Amino acid sequence: MILIGQYDSSFVRRVGIALTLYGLPFEHRPWSSFGDAGQISAHNPLTRVPTLVLDDGEALVESHIILDYLDGLVPAEQAMFPRAEPERHKALRIAALATGMADKAVALFYELHLHETPSDIWAGRCRVQIEAALGVLEEDRTRRAGPYWFGERIGHADVAVACALRHLNDAHPGLVAMDAYPALKAHAERLEALPVFRAISQPFIAPA
Repeated sequence: MILIGQYDSSFVRRVGIALTLYGLPFEHRPWSSFGDAGQISAHNPLTRVPTLVLDDGEALVESHIILDYLDGLVPAEQAMFPRAEPERHKALRIAALATGMADKAVALFYELHLHETPSDIWAGRCRVQIEAALGVLEEDRTRRAGPYWFGERIGHADVAVACALRHLNDAHPGLVAMDAYPALKAHAERLEALPVFRAISQPFIAPA
């Protein structure tokens, strides 16, 4: 398999981390959706990352769909999203909040840095949505005492939150005072210290 995209994207990074944790071999091509659009479009007409090219040449797009595919390659007890309810929808909810927050962080960056005249209304809305998601995630994580969000084993929700927080703070330094979210700060620090998070990582590179 070939994973296309740079690891400063929280969406690409979460896929790279899952592949590594599952022990699934893959080649990483750190192409940018801006600078390497032509190469990406050969596999993904949306010219977006992550794109996962399978061994037969077929390409999967969107991180959630890719992770769902990867979960199907491993035994049920190893899957990082639970297969049974109600655990499944609870984990999906946390992951969706994290990835939604990451989407807003990307949108805010584009608004502030790629538009000649940014919209204060749109930028403000993105900030409000980011802060609202952080508040809900902080409250939920505070209620959970385990080393990971849903117990003793790392899951996709854990990875999604940590990757989103890394991107948010790298792309928008000073936007969020993480001391105001102690449970999330501790969660992110715990995961970023793991070998897989140190390996699947890169500094933020602003699109140009």
